[in-house]
Amino acid sequence: MQQWHEPVAGFQYRTHVLALSAETQVERLTACGIDSQVFGDDVDPAFFIGLAIHAGIDSGISAEGNINMLQRVIQHRPAQLGEPLTVRGEIQRVTSVPRGLRVETDVWFEDAAGQRVISCPRTSLRPQKERAAASGSGAGDRPQPVIPDVAALALLDRYELTPERVRAYSVEGNSIHYEQEAAERAGFRAPLIGGGMGVHYLTAQMWQDRRPWAFDASIYFRRPIFWDEVVQVGVLGQANAWQGMGLLKLPLAENSSGEIKVGTELALSSYQLAD
Repeated sequence: MQQWHEPVAGFQYRTHVLALSAETQVERLTACGIDSQVFGDDVDPAFFIGLAIHAGIDSGISAEGNINMLQRVIQHRPAQLGEPLTVRGEIQRVTSVPRGLRVETDVWFEDAAGQRVISCPRTSLRPQKERAAASGSGAGDRPQPVIPDVAALALLDRYELTPERVRAYSVEGNSIHYEQEAAERAGFRAPLIGGGMGVHYLTAQMWQDRRPWAFDASIYFRRPIFWDEVVQVGVLGQANAWQGMGLLKLPLAENSSGEIKVGTELALSSYQLAD
């Protein structure tokens, strides 16, 4: 039986070594509807979002019902498929907010020389229903939008989500991503995709159009994206100098007059193209 710990500042994650195989990358990206060949021998860095969360689970920090609010992904250089990487992490800060606990963590992945390859600092909400009922809603300060106007985006690849596709991608750890009852208990109409799953669509666009050697991205999960929605990638900025990206929620019905909304935003503070 897993022994769970309450998150506290200074909690150190267990150190372990992992390597993402080509077979796993193909299987998981195919579940998303993404052609894994766009990444070549590189690991899609969106995988490290889930791997960082599971580093916490393996260390006794439950992810059940938690909501990803802000995720940074810093690629210091591309990780290679099959490359052994050492996982390290810690909880840096825990703050009380009306809806529960706001938990800030840093998890990073080192190569054999001890150099960081990928860093995944994260802020998540650990909901506490009793406190939310007594204190109202809120999870702390809300950052300004990366995309103030959807009309400013260049619209690129489009994907249709299905329950089968989302279940095929999702793994144990947070059942709001694959069980209707769990999603309803958490206050959602249906299961929602994990934050990392949505980011795959953005990183796939990066590798397809502007393969990076290194980048620093801040990712904001603005709205839940449900497992029966249609999403589309939009980019902000000129073709050779993207400032940000968005994963857009399209109207559920074709020819609907419903509004296109931003589900996930990605702000780029640095971006170094591969040779």
